[in-house]
Amino acid sequence: MTVKELTQETRHEEALKKYLLDSPQLVDEIKDLSAEDRKDQIQWAFEDEADAQGLQPWELTLKYTTSTPEEFEAARLPLHKEAAEVLGVEWEEYCEMNNLVV
Repeated sequence: MTVKELTQETRHEEALKKYLLDSPQLVDEIKDLSAEDRKDQIQWAFEDEADAQGLQPWELTLKYTTSTPEEFEAARLPLHKEAAEVLGVEWEEYCEMNNLVV
């Protein structure tokens, strides 16, 4: 299944699963929480990780659900362009605002 074939929600769920595999300490820290609290803590930790990597959470989701850095970059830029269009911001201005180098 390619990135484009996954829905955004499915892609994010897959990314969270992979993130947890990379985060055994987090899994141990939240093991005694309720299911809802575990879900919240995982989401917050994922968002913090995205921030630490200088990415938006959706970009980290994409990073975890693509096979190669090249595939990540190839999928990332069109999504940024789509976001710029939705926001009504010129592409050059959007790149500057989001520290994108293209």
